[in-house]
Amino acid sequence: MALLPILHYPDPRLHQSATSVTEFTAELKQLAEDMTETMYAAPGVGLAAPQVNVHQRLIVVDVSEDKNGLMVLVNPQIIAREGEQEYEEGCLSVPGVYSKISRAARVKVKAQDLEGAPFEVEADGLLAVCLQHEIDHLDGKVFVDYLSQLKQNRIRTKLLKQAREEARA
Repeated sequence: MALLPILHYPDPRLHQSATSVTEFTAELKQLAEDMTETMYAAPGVGLAAPQVNVHQRLIVVDVSEDKNGLMVLVNPQIIAREGEQEYEEGCLSVPGVYSKISRAARVKVKAQDLEGAPFEVEADGLLAVCLQHEIDHLDGKVFVDYLSQLKQNRIRTKLLKQAREEARA
């Protein structure tokens, strides 16, 4: 297993849409393992393949307290949404930035496992937020895209300045 570099906003690659997975290979399983290790090490509760510059529809999620609730979803799609909730979100691709985002309170997601077998997940609370957040990444959307243009510009400026300072250090 290996830790993968995570792209940081405003990297334009974060706004690319991911393609569907059509072949369920050993490489896909390895990518899922590497993404899982990267997510836990970061630490985070979800990671989408585009965040590690792989533009395939694959996400890993674990919102459990003791990190024993790992879910790997290939080609996930939200097929039902219900209600509304506001949750303070952060993102491994937007380090140190948190903001309240309004999302569906409950979702139903259809996906495939690493063998290609279809399954469905019904989720609410943090898991629903996390699934929506990670699936957004597959569609080229970052949570800051939900914020005003002013807030987006401030975040972009702050993160670019941090990156310049880290490069000099």
